[in-house]
Amino acid sequence: MSKTTTVTATASDPTVAAAAAQFLSPLVIGLQALTLNGKQAHWHVRGANFIGVHELLDTVVAHASEWADTAAERIVALGLPVDARAATVAAKAANTQVGDGFAQSDEMIAAIVADIDAVLAQTQEAIDGLDDIDLTSQDVAIEIRRGLEKDRWFLTAHVAH
Repeated sequence: MSKTTTVTATASDPTVAAAAAQFLSPLVIGLQALTLNGKQAHWHVRGANFIGVHELLDTVVAHASEWADTAAERIVALGLPVDARAATVAAKAANTQVGDGFAQSDEMIAAIVADIDAVLAQTQEAIDGLDDIDLTSQDVAIEIRRGLEKDRWFLTAHVAH
């Protein structure tokens, strides 16, 4: 006869949910800002590497949007709301290096990489903070970090000497 073990879902513990959301919410905001800034960069990039950078920025935007959705859905799955409206993102986002006009590809890459670095810092805070709180939420942050590092690498390869 096999023994059945019941595991209590994290969503049923409001303390764990609130603690996890404390670390994942800034990621949602940062990734939404990266999505917006990446699209701004995509529209305004200029220079010899235009096509490659223009197309790569669309990939970065798609990834950032997907990861924001993943982090937000984790928070909601834990039973808490998420506020990632444009006004909230504009007020709270730390990563805002992309300007409002045209820029050469190397300058635009530097701006987006700075934005990615800001989100990577938030991601590391989430990874560290979630270690003793909720490993499933930590796994979300680890996956986001892995992807951000890859996108950062692809961008910096365009301007490497």
